Amino acid sequence: MNLSLEVSPAPVQITDQALSTSLNLLTGDRDVHDMSDTKGWSVNAAMDAERPLRIIVVDDQASVREGLALMLNVLPDIDVVATAADGQQALDRVAEHNPDAVLLDLRMPVLDGIETSTRLAADHPDVAVVILSTYADDASVLSALRAGARSFLTKDADRAGIVRALHSAVGGMAVLDARVQDTLLAAARGLPEPAQQLPDGLTRREGEILSLVARGMTNTEICEALFLSANTVKTHINRIFAKTASRDRTAAIDYARRHGLA
Repeated sequence: MNLSLEVSPAPVQITDQALSTSLNLLTGDRDVHDMSDTKGWSVNAAMDAERPLRIIVVDDQASVREGLALMLNVLPDIDVVATAADGQQALDRVAEHNPDAVLLDLRMPVLDGIETSTRLAADHPDVAVVILSTYADDASVLSALRAGARSFLTKDADRAGIVRALHSAVGGMAVLDARVQDTLLAAARGLPEPAQQLPDGLTRREGEILSLVARGMTNTEICEALFLSANTVKTHINRIFAKTASRDRTAAIDYARRHGLA
């Protein structure tokens, strides 16, 4: 399987099977476009619609939230129908307004962007989620895409880039800006071939945490990467140790390497 990522000046064909399979798994067979290439961008269905895209802007920082809403609402093809300061407010606003898309921050109180994306994907699958975040580390990007976000931009994106991402996401395409795409590709190269079933009864979350342990991450770093509490991570690691018969992290890392999880 070949995966084509559009970058300027010409498309790059990624032929490595492991990389293609990993990206396919992470992006759910979506078309992935790089924001640096604007010449070939086309989402006619969205752009030709008689009504503007109805969106909700979600960010816990009032100045950012209000600035984005003001910046986007002056455009003829965008209608900001509501704003929200956290994930729970976002879910309430979506239920009330039924928007086309949500422009969503990652790190927020009450309910973070990952959990919000997960719930939106389950309860409102027709609503496109576009992440706009300061953070572009591999754990944040991969967690967001796995949770159901269609696109991921950093807050370096300009207004035109955000608008393109919103239209593309509503049209069913995944959009990654250049910095996020580099992060995703680097992470995908380091992922193991996806297995049908993890060994020894490990759950997907346990396998994910074991992979991070194998990368040398501390419990605190894992908490921050996966937006989990310290007690939750500790519980998962204890279960990993029990299932893999590992007495300590060194043994768990050895197990991960032997089973292709590192």
